[in-house]
Amino acid sequence: MKVSIILAAGEGTRMKSKTPKVLHEILGAPMLKYVIDSSKRSDVEKICVIIGHKADEIKNYFQDEDVLFRVQPMGEDEPYGTGFAVKQAVGDFDDNDTVVVLNGDTPLIREQTLDGFLQFHEQGHFSCTILTADLKDPTGYGRIVRDDDAKIVKIVEQKDASEKEKLIREINSGIFAFNGGDLKRALESLDTDNAQGELYLTDVVKILVSEKKKIGGFKLRDKREILGVNNREHLSNCTEIMKERVNKKFMENGVTLIDPNNTYIEPSVEIGFDTIIYPGAIIQGNTTIGENCKIYGTTRIIDSEIKDNIVIDNTLIEESIIGSNTKVGPYAHIRPNSNIGENAKVGNFVEIKNSNFGNGSKASHLAYIGDADVGENVNIGCGVIFVNYDGKNKFRTTVSNNAFIGSNSNLVAPVEVEEYGYVAAGSTITKNVKEGQLSIERSIQKNIDGWVEKKNLK
Repeated sequence: MKVSIILAAGEGTRMKSKTPKVLHEILGAPMLKYVIDSSKRSDVEKICVIIGHKADEIKNYFQDEDVLFRVQPMGEDEPYGTGFAVKQAVGDFDDNDTVVVLNGDTPLIREQTLDGFLQFHEQGHFSCTILTADLKDPTGYGRIVRDDDAKIVKIVEQKDASEKEKLIREINSGIFAFNGGDLKRALESLDTDNAQGELYLTDVVKILVSEKKKIGGFKLRDKREILGVNNREHLSNCTEIMKERVNKKFMENGVTLIDPNNTYIEPSVEIGFDTIIYPGAIIQGNTTIGENCKIYGTTRIIDSEIKDNIVIDNTLIEESIIGSNTKVGPYAHIRPNSNIGENAKVGNFVEIKNSNFGNGSKASHLAYIGDADVGENVNIGCGVIFVNYDGKNKFRTTVSNNAFIGSNSNLVAPVEVEEYGYVAAGSTITKNVKEGQLSIERSIQKNIDGWVEKKNLK
């Protein structure tokens, strides 16, 4: 069996945050989730996450994930360190298992890399394999020390390295593969005789070397995969790399991104062929976008379903459905639980909330449609307000097929306008409008002669 141990117990003080470091988000998901997902998509069969700082918060977030959690003791008398963290999972793997140790703050590691790494480890019959990389500036990383035959003899941490060792450019990524039995025995031999007074997982390598075990080194091709997150700048750097990956995948699958550097799409999103997305778009969560859509400007779409052949212009859409061949925007707001039909139009500065808006219906500008069921081929005029709230409770309005709501009208819920019902402009409707009726509700117009002169306004 292949077992993944993910180290996620650190406090992350350099993040300067009340949020646990591994819960800081990259493209809408905690960085720890990327590591878990890469493990799941690889050949790993069991995942164990080591947590400590704000352990309950992390467990609650991932309660639906098929992973094991082991809590690292955080008392003053505990030795801490990566070796101490891995010891918390010794009961989760057997002697014949292959164990890969990952870090919860290195979200860019790919499943393809993990599979190649584990295959190299097992085919080489290594006791331990280290994922390494050559860096121009290795400052801060542990160095890989090799003998004259290029065999790895130890890993030395930056703080414990001699001046000569600090010149080594091959670094330890912090990702290891072990034979389960060898790892268990070596962990029992760890001590805190180092600058930090911690149990180093890297000292396991030294122990295995002393036992004449075979140590392998697997060099990364894309060094960015081992970039860790220790502060907000690192978080931003990893986000930019992940965004590049995600956008590239969409473009490879037939989506046009006019300016990928200025387009934010989360990896959970699905987009169909021939859709064109212009700069400034933000597409988040469990959003699906169909084929041949055009998304312009600073549009933001969250957890929504966008069908085919839709044009969206500078619009906010939240948790809603937009039917095919519909045009939305510019500057519209589709609030949660709204269902916009096919061949519809939701125009400038129109807000729709918790409503059904039927096929072929139009609200071209400056309207609020809240808690409503609007049928097909309905025209909503400029300035129409669906008055849904009496200060305590909200009520629904029904406007049936082929109705016409004139400009600057108020529909005071609960109220119904039946099929082919017409509401004259400027009316405030408080009673139902029957089929085919014209409803007018206006006070009598009164024109006062000479009023301007009397008020000395001329």
